[in-house]
Parts: sequence; structure tokens; C-alpha cells
Amino acid sequence: MLSVSGIHAMRLKPVARQSLSDAVFDQLSQEIVHGRMRPGAPLPSERALCDMLDVNRGAVREALKRLSQAGLISIQHGGGTRVLDFKQTASLDLLTRLLFRSDGTIDLRVARSVMEMRAAMAPDIARLAATRRSDEQAQQLAEIVASMAGLQHDLLALQGLALQFWDLLVLGSDNIAYQLAFNSLRLTYDRLREALVEVMGEELRDLAAYRSITDAVRRGDEAAAGRVARALMQEGSRGVLQLLAAIEESSGNDAPDNDEEEEDDDDDRA
Repeated sequence: MLSVSGIHAMRLKPVARQSLSDAVFDQLSQEIVHGRMRPGAPLPSERALCDMLDVNRGAVREALKRLSQAGLISIQHGGGTRVLDFKQTASLDLLTRLLFRSDGTIDLRVARSVMEMRAAMAPDIARLAATRRSDEQAQQLAEIVASMAGLQHDLLALQGLALQFWDLLVLGSDNIAYQLAFNSLRLTYDRLREALVEVMGEELRDLAAYRSITDAVRRGDEAAAGRVARALMQEGSRGVLQLLAAIEESSGNDAPDNDEEEEDDDDDRA
């Protein structure tokens, strides 16, 4: 059974009357991913959740079903519902939810992870595209780069074209795992685009690199495509990682770990 103190520690509130199951899912998933409910902890009963959130049982059941599908909880018939360790059970679809804390601030560790994953994937995507792309895709890459040449002073426009460039390379890689991972990464990155556009200016304006990748892909030169893509990603990542480090330093380093926050809460309740 969930203790009374445990129930009071949850930061749930009545939800609006529209999209009830979505609102329930949002609140409960925030409780889990930001550590206010630890792995192994039992969820309140459906009836208790209905009372706490002021919603009907159908909305709660639908939300619990989605939480289970997302790898956040385990529903045991007759044995209650428990929180799972999402780091071991969830998928990349959770990245966007993890990126922003419940107070709206960015989780710097998640943002860093996104940039690191982006830098790791890009060279291999370019390498595969060099041998698997279609002639039409190669031509489209060249057209995107030609458009970028006339927009060197418009970073937002360059950013949009760069995303199209990588969308096309991912398709050209003909690797379904990369395509699905890129979709999740793209959804998360889209939430940061405007905030990052200035610090990624060096990467976005590196027209020579985009041309070199395009030429390598057209020639089928795997090594060159991967090498230039790696260098290009390092340009953008360097600026972003420096920004994240500066934010951490100015705010007294990272916010406490979820576990540390929970331990503090436990101490306060003791």
C-alpha cells in the first residue's frame, strides 16, 4: 500500500475537463520521469487517482494503459500497479518528456545526451547513405545545399534546411533503426531549435562541409562522408556543450539528481 506521506508527496492536481486521459497521463508520467515516484513504488488505486485528479475511471484506465505501453509502469492483474525503472524499460519516445522538468526548465543532462547521440549517429548515417542512397536523393541533397548558399545570414532558415538535409540522409541510409531513432531525436531537438540556433551558427554556416558530404554521397565514398559528417557535428556540439557547461556553472552546477531530490523529500517527511 502507498503510505499517506507518499501520497502527499505526489504533486498531482485536478485536471481540465478536455482530453482527460491525456492530462492524467501527462501528470503521472511527470511524477515518474522526474523521480517523485521511485521504481518499485506502488501507484494509488484507480479510485484514489480518480479522487485526486477529479476525473472518471475511464480516463484513469486509459492513462494507465498508455503508461504501461510507454514502459513506465507494470500493471499486475490482482497485484496492483508499480513504477518501473524507465531507464531500463522505456524507449527513445520518452526523450522529449525528459528534456523539460515539471517547472519548465531544461534538464541539462538530457540536453547533453541528445547532442552526444546526434554526434554519434550522424557519421554512420552519412556513411550508409553514400552506398545506399538513390540518384534522386543525391540530387535533392545538392538542391538543399544550393539553397543554403543563398541564406548564409539567416540562421533560422539555414537550420530548417540543415534538418531537411539530415532527414534526407537518414532516408538514404535505408536503416530503419536509425530512421526511428532519428524521428525521436528530431522531436526532442525541435523543442530546442530556437534556443540553440545561435550557438550552432558555425555548423549551420559551414557550407563547404555540406557540399563535401553531398559530393562524397554522390561518389559513394563512405569514408569521406563519415569523416566530414563527424567533423561537422563536432562544430555544432562544441558550441552547445560549452553553453550547457556555462549554464551549469552559473546555476551552481546541475540540479540535484532525482534520487537526491527524493532523499531530501524523505528526510523532510521523517
